[in-house]
Amino acid sequence: MFKEFKTFIMRGNVVDLAVAVIIGAAFSAIVGSFINDVITPLLLKPAMDALGVAQLEKLTWNGALYGKFLAAIINFVVVALIVFLMIKGLNKASKKKEETVPTAPPAPTMDQELLTEIRDLLKK
Repeated sequence: MFKEFKTFIMRGNVVDLAVAVIIGAAFSAIVGSFINDVITPLLLKPAMDALGVAQLEKLTWNGALYGKFLAAIINFVVVALIVFLMIKGLNKASKKKEETVPTAPPAPTMDQELLTEIRDLLKK
């Protein structure tokens, strides 16, 4: 049973998933900081000053914390944009890799070989 467990754990998919989760957690911290420290102050500062609120998460209306909801929406949009740009870049890189590999011309068919032989004989 231990051997099966070891085989399962050492599969590429499980290791890749573990790495992805760890990198995702670190990436989440970066995106959260980017939103809280850069995007929110730059984009929403005038509106927040007009409402007299220092932090987006503290915006309320009749007890509803819509500021947290706005922060979650902004977070989602930024993450989706970054993932989109990453996938677009990966697709572009893989497309370039495919273009650089020359493809061999297809082998001539039997009919083409016979016609080539006939042409060569007629030339002689």
